[in-house]
Amino acid sequence: MPAPRFTTLGCRLNAYETEAMKDLAREAGLGDAVVVNTCAVTAEAVRKARQEVRRLRRENPGARLIVTGCAAQTEPETFSAMEEVDAVIGNTEKMVPDTWKGLAADFIGQTERVQVDDIMSVTETAGHLIDGFGTRSRAYVQVQNGCDHRCTFCIIPYGRGNSRSVPAGVVVDQIKRLVDKGFNEVVLTGVDLTSWGADLPATPRLGDLVMRILKLVPDLPRLRISSIDSIEADEILMMAIATEPRLMPHLHLSLQHGDDLILKRMKRRHGRDDAIAFCEEARRLRPDMAFGADIIAGFPTETEEHFENSLRLVEECDLTWLHVFPYSPRQGTPAARMPQVHGGAIKERAKRLRAAGEAAVTRHLEAATGREHRILMEAPDMGRTEQFTEVRFAEPQDEGALVTATPTAHDGRALRV
Repeated sequence: MPAPRFTTLGCRLNAYETEAMKDLAREAGLGDAVVVNTCAVTAEAVRKARQEVRRLRRENPGARLIVTGCAAQTEPETFSAMEEVDAVIGNTEKMVPDTWKGLAADFIGQTERVQVDDIMSVTETAGHLIDGFGTRSRAYVQVQNGCDHRCTFCIIPYGRGNSRSVPAGVVVDQIKRLVDKGFNEVVLTGVDLTSWGADLPATPRLGDLVMRILKLVPDLPRLRISSIDSIEADEILMMAIATEPRLMPHLHLSLQHGDDLILKRMKRRHGRDDAIAFCEEARRLRPDMAFGADIIAGFPTETEEHFENSLRLVEECDLTWLHVFPYSPRQGTPAARMPQVHGGAIKERAKRLRAAGEAAVTRHLEAATGREHRILMEAPDMGRTEQFTEVRFAEPQDEGALVTATPTAHDGRALRV
């Protein structure tokens, strides 16, 4: 029996969940099928999902085509109306074994074509922990899902539901298994990672989880945190940054903008000065810290003066790895009803932000050249430093190994050894 084929769009969490779905589909005995795990973060992401569905149908005319993920959750009617689609599965349903058993047993007969329930009623994180997603060197562990905040531009809470946490003991046990399998780095992932613990007994914080992992898994060489909301960073997390060398000096920050008025209209919980102060404090505690950040260009009502504040924030926070998002309205969000910025201005501002990001990467690479680094090999010719900087090797190394090397040059994108 042929195995189902999976296509993943969007974030790392989606990729993580695709690996879990592969296991569920295989255990259920689902045969010839194509599964598309969609993203809904922007209107463009949904457009690309529909485009991908049409392409996959052309390439797989006889296969059953299943659409799931955030776009399926937020817009089930969009995908159920497509003649290419055989089934639409919500974000909760995609992690339930019985869903896949039903699909395998009788795809059309006994199984509803659209299975998308109210995700806001979900109170627990699905038990779909997997061992080994990632490269042979790095594994990703989902510790949180959903979001309780309602930023005016964001549709994700309606695709992921409210915030819910995986208990610390479950996380620790999984990481122990990953270390036993030879992984040298674990990355903690979630939709709103710094909200971890708010729904658990005694309401622990992310810093508590980090310290517990480092204490109870002493053989774990490297622990990395994915994206965080800096205004929610707790004191114990900051202490871990200062005192735990196994916690990597690399934080990706959900900043979104550099102007206070726009941040207020986004319904963010921090101001410009808060972002700068956090970066200064984190770097004081850990001088080798590198920052990434999400920044939106062209948010509704954004003037050139507002945008310049975002542009200056790149240098004032000493950001290195920028994820620049040209704003696109998401139907159903408050921002979609605000006065919009002209599309040409959005593209031009995004281009300028990306140029500032490229200049920041160059500065970072120049500062890192000639210094000794501990590098985790992701491939025989490529690894990453503790700051997540890419390093290219002329001579092959053991994949998954931690090696020490001093880059002698860079090519604008990666260090060279």
